[in-house]
Amino acid sequence: MARQVQFDRTGGPEVLSLREVEAGTPGAGEALIRVDAIGLNRAEVMYREGGYFYDPVFPSTLGYEAAGVLEAVGEGVGGLTVGESVGVVPAFLQSEYGTYGDHVLVPASAVVPLPAGTDPVKAAGVWMAYLTAYGALAESGQVRPGDHVLITAASSSVGLAAIQVAHHIGAVPIATTRGAGKKQALVDAGATHVVVTDEEDLPVRVKEITGGEGVRLAFDPIAGPGVETIAQGIAPGGSLVVYGALDPRPTPLPNAHSFPALSTSTYTLFEITTDPERLRRGIAFVRAGLSSGSFDPVIDRTFDLTEIVEAHHYMESNVQVGKIVVTVTHGNEAE
Repeated sequence: MARQVQFDRTGGPEVLSLREVEAGTPGAGEALIRVDAIGLNRAEVMYREGGYFYDPVFPSTLGYEAAGVLEAVGEGVGGLTVGESVGVVPAFLQSEYGTYGDHVLVPASAVVPLPAGTDPVKAAGVWMAYLTAYGALAESGQVRPGDHVLITAASSSVGLAAIQVAHHIGAVPIATTRGAGKKQALVDAGATHVVVTDEEDLPVRVKEITGGEGVRLAFDPIAGPGVETIAQGIAPGGSLVVYGALDPRPTPLPNAHSFPALSTSTYTLFEITTDPERLRRGIAFVRAGLSSGSFDPVIDRTFDLTEIVEAHHYMESNVQVGKIVVTVTHGNEAE
């Protein structure tokens, strides 16, 4: 038997419950993971609430990321060794697979071998954040050494990863935060400049930082009407990449009569993780950054799997800086 988090209706964190279920046997193309740590993501909150881009199928599990040990593989799976440390990459629908449990089945194509001895808490905070930042900043080829990059809502795990990815490329990260309370944490995390948007005029401050030119790329998870303000700080010919929808209001296309010419696009991690060749490049990029020390996931706080409701409440509080990770205690560890 396995313990897995499931829910039967959309709603707040209280709809989540930890249940005993059959662990299952991996089918063709699947892998069974003994989970040691789970990385939480805003996408899972939206999915639980019924506001994600696809709907739950009840009873539904959830979760995109995990780190643990490979326990079994199904037919046709190669390149993986039972007993090795692995991570799980977001490359599937939560309505079909999930990582919130002590033993979970996932597609083998979403399993990445990790070096022996890898800290599972750190490993659980890698793939969603760094592959998301990699796709927009590096895979696209839009960001080059010396470019300025604007990273909004930068205290999130993706925002902090984007700061590190920008440095890895040789670009200059400008981070934003609404209140001054997180400013020092962003400086400590490597932001070259931090703009507190409740106190400073974002376009004016960006132009001051960039010598009047503006940023080459703005990387934004918020969307909504605020993109018009962001656009005013983008250099002519630059790019606005929207990768989230934290603001549910309609997102306008910046008016060509008001702003210099720029390209606007939406972006999701699945553009990388569902394309085997792009995923291979992304994994190689992230591994190189981890090996060199350029990438170091920022872990804000950990919870136990039995505290999953509290963990989701904490994520919704928006006080965290970095990744929230849920750890899993197995029976033999508790004895």
